[in-house]
Amino acid sequence: MRVFAKDVSGQKLDRGFESRPLRWLGALSVAIITSMNILVTGGAGFIGSHLAAGHRVAVIDDLSSGVRDNLPSDVPLHVVDIVDGTAVRAVFERERPEAVCHQAAQMSVSRSVREPLFDAQVNCIGLINVLDAAVATACRRFVFASSGGVLYGDVTAPAPETTPANPVSPYGITKWVGERYLEFYAREHGLTSVALRYSNVYGPRQNPHGEAGVVAIFSKKLLAGEPASINGDGRYVRDYVYGVDVAAANVAALTRPLPGVCAGTLTSLNIGTGIGTDVNELEAVVRAEVTRVRAARGHAGGPPAPVHGPARAGDLRSNLVSAARAAEVLGWRPTIAFAAGVAKTVDWFADRV
Repeated sequence: MRVFAKDVSGQKLDRGFESRPLRWLGALSVAIITSMNILVTGGAGFIGSHLAAGHRVAVIDDLSSGVRDNLPSDVPLHVVDIVDGTAVRAVFERERPEAVCHQAAQMSVSRSVREPLFDAQVNCIGLINVLDAAVATACRRFVFASSGGVLYGDVTAPAPETTPANPVSPYGITKWVGERYLEFYAREHGLTSVALRYSNVYGPRQNPHGEAGVVAIFSKKLLAGEPASINGDGRYVRDYVYGVDVAAANVAALTRPLPGVCAGTLTSLNIGTGIGTDVNELEAVVRAEVTRVRAARGHAGGPPAPVHGPARAGDLRSNLVSAARAAEVLGWRPTIAFAAGVAKTVDWFADRV
C-alpha cells in the first residue's frame, strides 16, 4: 500500500478544543490510497460516501437512506441489501477487497424499540453476512461502525472504552453484539479488526427524513420555515462529531499502521469530541445559522419557535465519549468544532432548498 498526503495545518477551534496536524491523515480529501482495494457497505450514506473520494473503493448500499449522487461517478455501486447473504457474497467475489468498512446499519434508536426484530436482522444478520463474505475472500482488515452514543448508557462525563457496556435500546444491544461477533471472527480467522464507537454524527449529506440525525432534521425544517420539534424537555445531552472527521477516523483505521493492534484481535475506539450539547442548545445554534442564511438572502426575521412533544422511548439523558485512545492509536482528533460544523451543515442544506 502506498499513501500520499499533505499535512493539514492546525487552526483554533471554539467549544474547547483545537485541531492539530494529523501527519498524512489530515483532511479526508487529501489522502490518496493507490494500491488497496476497499469495500464500503452503506457507502452511499453521508459517512460512507466521504470514504469514496480519492480511494479505490467499491460500495454496497441498498439505497434505503443512501443516495447514488453522493458517490463519484466512477465508484462501483452494488445495490444490495446486506441481509441477503448470497448477494453480498457475490459482490465480495467480484471485488476481492483487502479491507472492509462496514457502515451499513439500521440506525434509528426509536425504530429499534418499535421493531427489534428488524433491527437485529440488519445489524446482526447483515453483519454476519458481510463477515462471512470477507473471510471467504481473504480480506485482512475490517472496520466496523459501532456506537459509543448508545453503548455506555447514561454517562455525564466523557466515557473511555473501559466503561462497562450498558445499552438500553435494541439498537445499542445489536451494536454491542456486533462487536462480539467481530471479535469472534477476528480470533477465528486472523482479521485485524477495529470497531469505531461513534458519538452522535452530523453533517452535510445526512438524511433528514428518518429519525436519526437531529442536526439534519432541524436544518431542513427551519430552512423550510417550519418549527423544530423537540422531544420532551429537550435536556438530552449528546456529543456531536462532524461527519468528515468520522470519515477521517475510518480512513486511518483502514489504511495506516496501528500501534498495538494485532491480527486476530478486536480494538474498540471512541470517536467523538467529549463536549456535550443538549437539544435545546442545538436548536438555538441551528436557528442562528438559518437566520444568518435568511438574512444573506434578503429575508427578514428567523424561523418559528420550536415546539415540544412527548419524550421518545429509549432516549438517554446524557452521553459523552472520550476519544483519547483514538488519538494514540489512529493519530485522530476532531478538527471541526460544533458551531462551525452546524454552519457548514446548514449551508449545505440551504443550497438544496
